[in-house]
Amino acid sequence: MQKLLCCLLLASVAATARAEVHTLTLRQAVARALEQNPDIALARLDEQKAAQAVRLAKAPFTPTLAAGSGIAYTNGFPMSIDGAAPSIVQARARESLFNRQLSLTAAVARENARGTAISTGAKRNEIAFRTASLFLDAQRSARLADLARKQVDSLQKIAEAMQARVSEGRELPIESKRAALNLARGRQRVEQLVDDQDSTERSLAVVLGFSADDQVRAAADELKAPALPSSEEAAIQSATQSSNELRKLQSELAAKELDVRAQKAARLPTIDLIGQWGLFAKFNNYTNYFRTFQRNNGEIGASITIPLWSGPGVSAAVAQAEADAARVHVEMNAARNRISLETRQNFQTLHKAETERDVARLDLDVARDQVSILLNQMNEGRATLQQVEQARFNEDEKWIAFYDAQYAAEKAAWDLLHRTGDLMAALVN
Repeated sequence: MQKLLCCLLLASVAATARAEVHTLTLRQAVARALEQNPDIALARLDEQKAAQAVRLAKAPFTPTLAAGSGIAYTNGFPMSIDGAAPSIVQARARESLFNRQLSLTAAVARENARGTAISTGAKRNEIAFRTASLFLDAQRSARLADLARKQVDSLQKIAEAMQARVSEGRELPIESKRAALNLARGRQRVEQLVDDQDSTERSLAVVLGFSADDQVRAAADELKAPALPSSEEAAIQSATQSSNELRKLQSELAAKELDVRAQKAARLPTIDLIGQWGLFAKFNNYTNYFRTFQRNNGEIGASITIPLWSGPGVSAAVAQAEADAARVHVEMNAARNRISLETRQNFQTLHKAETERDVARLDLDVARDQVSILLNQMNEGRATLQQVEQARFNEDEKWIAFYDAQYAAEKAAWDLLHRTGDLMAALVN
């Protein structure tokens, strides 16, 4: 039992030693996420798998060669072994010369590979947006935690001043208790904000491909303010043109239309190039049933297949493919309408957030001026330290409101850029 506890303690110490705090700018965080995020790695694997599916679909149009043996004991007439005469050694080659259904199937695979590449690009955009959002969350949590600590300092001074006034009999005891309550609430707020900061920084670390024990601290970034669409119509047009979702659906629709043609092509003839060679043996009784015996035998020719009656299977397959294409077409129309509506809402949200940020800035300016006035009055003996600290506390509250409004505006801007397809250019270039 003691050995087990020691092992657990050593494992805990090792895990703590491995935990690191990485300080990154937004640009560095996005670059790291695009390289190390596990979701992007999985998307790249899907892209490689789709590329190999194209090679697999084109394989019938590449010659294949197989060699082996069809050796057998013969009693009487030499019959066939797996479609070929008994032989000591045999080789077969085959290549499809004309098979419209397989050609269209290969085209479907190529279109699916293109759609997978579009999905990979969409995943990159999604990870960049998630990184930017978590980075803003981490910045906000750190700023609010710092301001909350400053508020605790002010509340501490107010509580001390109130206790002194109560001791002097200039205030009721309840005022001292109220000040102590406000101080306790301030400390509780700091703890909550620190926990939020820790959770956000760990979530950001996971997105960037670090361990869940690590943290990524948001550093000051010199990233310029991104250029935003000038109007709702421009934003909607940009979002529709650059939407990876629509491009993926268009690729899927093209693949389904090719699939319809491939199913219909099952009624067309097929031509295969066939080559065979065999090394015969006399013990298979060839000399008893044929005029001449030749040890080495070969042939090359074409296998032509003309479907005469395909039954209901082809019609059913065509109907299924057409239904799938119709479904994708409906999804495209729905996605286009949804993208237009959501982009309009994003643009309106950005406008509201910018207005609220401007109002919060004006409110903050008033609070800062009020602190300056009270400081001057305190120097002249016309204001108390308690009044000044209360004004500073109010100023910190206005700073918190301003940072929240600024965070909402920045988040709305990134949302809109993500919707219009301009996010990667703003974060990477």
